[in-house]
Amino acid sequence: MSADSERHAMKMAKKKAARDKIMATKTDEKGLIVIHTGKGKGKSSAAFGMIFRHIAHDMQCAVVQFIKGGMSTGERDLILGKFSDICSFHTMGEGFTWETQDRDRDTEMAQAAWEKAKELIRDESNKMVLLDEINIALRYDYIDVNDVVTFLVEEKPPMTHVVMTGRNAKDDLIEIADLVTEMELVKHPFRSGVKAQIGVEF
Repeated sequence: MSADSERHAMKMAKKKAARDKIMATKTDEKGLIVIHTGKGKGKSSAAFGMIFRHIAHDMQCAVVQFIKGGMSTGERDLILGKFSDICSFHTMGEGFTWETQDRDRDTEMAQAAWEKAKELIRDESNKMVLLDEINIALRYDYIDVNDVVTFLVEEKPPMTHVVMTGRNAKDDLIEIADLVTEMELVKHPFRSGVKAQIGVEF
């Protein structure tokens, strides 16, 4: 073994020992409150990645879409077509707010979505519930953030994961979350005149 390789091996051995020591202290399990927010792309995609992990592990889960309307998306079509027995999927919104232009209707639909979300979260057979674009509904005050925070703190079963997506996550929600990721926009093809494409955006 060369001197460089030996030094590298020793360095990695020290790193592994330190890592193993840290990992030995991580013994708790709990249902997490997870938020994907920020202006960057990938919030829902990351959340659906977790849903597909649950499906792969044969764990019951559910999705509630707060804003996106009836448009076909790869995630929804795949789940409804092949995994509806293990993942219930509820598209409750009627489209993006700038398309509907009807605040009363949007509020009514968001409230119905929140009621469905609470029902699914209370059902302990669901190991994960994804609330897709709930942050948008909260941003426009279609739902009261205090109601969401109170419910998650007081009623969420201890081993149920709840994942929430959408820009502009409210501070009160971030405060009670266990994991918050902010997607940062560095570059986006839309700014160069490229439209949303199948397999990338939907």
